[in-house]
Amino acid sequence: MLDGRPLIDVHLHPARLDGLKLPWEVWVQDFDSPALRELYRDDNTVDPAGFDALLEAEGVDVAVTLAEYSPKVTGTQAVEDMAALSAHNPARIKFAGNVNPHLHHPVEEEVARQLDLGAVALKVHPVHGGFAVNHRALYPGYALCQERGIPVVVHCGTSTFPGALNQYGDPILLDDVLRDFRRLDIVLAHGGRGWWYDAAAFLALTNPRVWIELSGLPPSRLQTYYARHNWPRLTRRMIFGTDWPGIPGIAKNARAVADLCPDEETAGLVLAGNAMRVYRLAPVGGGRDASTFLR
Repeated sequence: MLDGRPLIDVHLHPARLDGLKLPWEVWVQDFDSPALRELYRDDNTVDPAGFDALLEAEGVDVAVTLAEYSPKVTGTQAVEDMAALSAHNPARIKFAGNVNPHLHHPVEEEVARQLDLGAVALKVHPVHGGFAVNHRALYPGYALCQERGIPVVVHCGTSTFPGALNQYGDPILLDDVLRDFRRLDIVLAHGGRGWWYDAAAFLALTNPRVWIELSGLPPSRLQTYYARHNWPRLTRRMIFGTDWPGIPGIAKNARAVADLCPDEETAGLVLAGNAMRVYRLAPVGGGRDASTFLR
């Protein structure tokens, strides 16, 4: 809980250092610290107990960590590492799987394997993976997610990392997917960052299965980014995420986002309620005891 509200962060990267292609300073951007470095063990992995303690200190009830298979840009963060981190405290630490059609075949078999490991979402990263989100090789994986009620998280926006193919961040490429999978929830990670804020907002406001996810977006700039849209309506379509560790702090971001919401009900939706619905996270108990979530 943070300030009496449940808090879910759906976008964290507890990267295994020997799987990163990027230098450390590029990965953490301007947010390096002794505390962050102390989270890492000698085997280059994040210490599960330390990570769990960090989440608790930041008021996070549930965190969703992300696997990624983008060897040409960021490297490989295996789903097994995210599952191992989750095993320390599965009530608080969840994980999303990831597939890349250039690496995984058949895609549906890999999606099934990752979901069976416990993934609560499937992330696809066209900009780093070098493919379009409407690549037909992905369709069997989307069909499986739709069948199981699992959301698909799509990197929607630019990336400054060397080798990124930003043309694949255009949300227009989702038009085929939304037409062909009419019961599939789509989460737009980074909310159209860079060139596509208006397109991302339009999709979220016109399609009840599309959600704006706030990772990597400074809260102080959100109303500027989406100035052409109805802010009270759009905030109700938002899901809180940070892109940790490249942020000043989870609690700091969450408080800043809550302050932008038009009312307390909307703040509750953005910080936890929408994530509970889309990622199928059910609170146990009620009120201040709703800090334990189960699939």
